[in-house]
Amino acid sequence: MATGLLMLAMFTVCYTLLAKTLSNGILTAPILFIGFGFFMAQTGLMPLAEAEHLLHIVAELALIILLFLDAAQINLQALRKRHQWPLRMLVFGLPLAVVFGTVAAAPFLSAYPLIVAALAAALLAPTDAALGQAVVTNKAVPERVRRALTLESGLNDGLALPVILLFASLTAEVMHQDTTNWLLFGTKQLVFGPLVGGIIGAVGGILFLAAKRRKMTTATIEGIGAIAMAGSAYLAAGMIDGNGFISAFVAGLFFGNVIKGQCAFIYEFTESEGQMLAWGAFFLIGLALVPEAIAHLDAATLAIILISLFIVRPLAVWLSLAGTDAAPLTRIFFGWFGPRGLATALFALLVVDQIDHEIGEQLLILAVNTVWISAVLHGVTAVPLAKWYGARMSEREGAAEMVEVPPMRPELPAD
Repeated sequence: MATGLLMLAMFTVCYTLLAKTLSNGILTAPILFIGFGFFMAQTGLMPLAEAEHLLHIVAELALIILLFLDAAQINLQALRKRHQWPLRMLVFGLPLAVVFGTVAAAPFLSAYPLIVAALAAALLAPTDAALGQAVVTNKAVPERVRRALTLESGLNDGLALPVILLFASLTAEVMHQDTTNWLLFGTKQLVFGPLVGGIIGAVGGILFLAAKRRKMTTATIEGIGAIAMAGSAYLAAGMIDGNGFISAFVAGLFFGNVIKGQCAFIYEFTESEGQMLAWGAFFLIGLALVPEAIAHLDAATLAIILISLFIVRPLAVWLSLAGTDAAPLTRIFFGWFGPRGLATALFALLVVDQIDHEIGEQLLILAVNTVWISAVLHGVTAVPLAKWYGARMSEREGAAEMVEVPPMRPELPAD
């Protein structure tokens, strides 16, 4: 175990030394850490049983904190006024992806009730900003496009979670015929979680601002307090049968919109400690889950994954942006760069123990295989396609300026 941890530490150091160089190529951090985890699983230097237990801890911690911090960076007022593209992809694209994904997965999961296909589609709907870093940080891509992808990927995992929990509850209900208990449980999860999170986030934001005005705290200590607040929202919701993850997301949403960008630690943590959590989770997924998932990857599972990546999301995004000023090439670009990452794997881990064991294992295999396949496909295409897309959009803008027809007569002054 010690040897394996030493190798992981050395690998991480080597990656940080080459991070800027690697960011210009096809080897992204998720690919490398998943790959290194898979390699370590083959060596036997890290016990898989302990890795699986550690994965649950790191996965829950990463999800709680990243949901809170992602939500805290969302300006709801600005989102309504200036961010039409991500709003349309969230409000229309995400539900369409679940509907299309259900239709696509149903023939391959015909041995199970239809709700299982719906749950599979919901698990594959969220996208991951960590896998899209090579795109959203690439200056060749127009700023508006990068901002839209960042906002969408930051929000859609929190919005997909209630749907996933609802479908998981319905799956358990159908399989066990325990309607009353599961409906009551699902209702509590979807009502008490947001309620607790909203109260904690709003009150916490007010208290933070009051302490800041009175100079009773410092930026470093504020950061620790905010992370503790995310944990408080998660634990408090669980104590009254609410969903802790939804609670953490809503707490971050309320907190961020109360403080209105006055706490810089949120962005700093996301760029540093948040990255470490994500890398650790990707490593543990590669170590504990990918070997078994690959061993059970069959034609039906692969078909669902490829249809989800190449057809379901692109079609859902294309339709959701109909009637906007998004160019056809931009709509295609948005449709492809929706990589599946931590949210897909962690949500599958979350529901696997709540439903029938056979179905849970099947969905976990589907989710994990989707993550590593998406990491590879989106990773190797991120930099070259971002540069190509940026160049094409620049050419298009330049051509539009060149063909602008001069007025036939001098324009009259505006009234």
